[in-house]
Amino acid sequence: MTALSININKIALLRNSRGRNYPDVQAFAARCLDLGAHGITLHPRQDQRHARYSDVETLGLLCQERGVELNVEGYPAPEFLDVVKRNKPAQCTLVPDAPDQLTSDHGWDLRRDADFLRPVLAELKALGIRSSLFVDYDNPELHLAKELGADRVELYTEPYAEHFGTAQGEQILQGFLQAAKRAQDAGLGVNAGHDLNLDNLGKFLTIPGILEVSIGHAVIVECLESGITDVLAKYVKICGSR
Repeated sequence: MTALSININKIALLRNSRGRNYPDVQAFAARCLDLGAHGITLHPRQDQRHARYSDVETLGLLCQERGVELNVEGYPAPEFLDVVKRNKPAQCTLVPDAPDQLTSDHGWDLRRDADFLRPVLAELKALGIRSSLFVDYDNPELHLAKELGADRVELYTEPYAEHFGTAQGEQILQGFLQAAKRAQDAGLGVNAGHDLNLDNLGKFLTIPGILEVSIGHAVIVECLESGITDVLAKYVKICGSR
């Protein structure tokens, strides 16, 4: 089975747009868990334009109560790391986002960024926090993530999603298959995320050994179109069949 982690950022963005706690991020996350999601993902950016650092504590407590995992994603700036170290989520995914970046659009350069990432990964390990590095599928040096101290990598799946259903998409899927195998052969767990949705997720999960997918934007859009109960049931079914 592949774990389904729901990214709550877009609900936080809606909340922030009105200046009060509506919609309630914690209540929406709880509803997702009630409907079968296996965990929650939160990606507080440095400007906190959607998820806030305070949400890490709130959702961390919820996940602890439910016995599920919280995955906190973000660029390892000092303030972000302070929040992670204080709240100790089950997993921390490090993402190379610039402060003004609209959305994640590339993975780490594992060789160039090695000296920056190594001590951060060591800190996470010392605290018992599982670490994951956001990476591009066509990075030929995925094995370096293990040498740096990461437990997992998260494959950035936008190239797959963008070309899904085309001849090029099939070729790209094979590239992701090989990337997952290279990472697994190096002793890394493999997660995936970015623009996965109900249409393309099942095909992607034909790749063996994907441990977790984090999905946010598509889930929220699909819930608006079809309702949360129907949408979450479909996601849980897809993930549970792999």
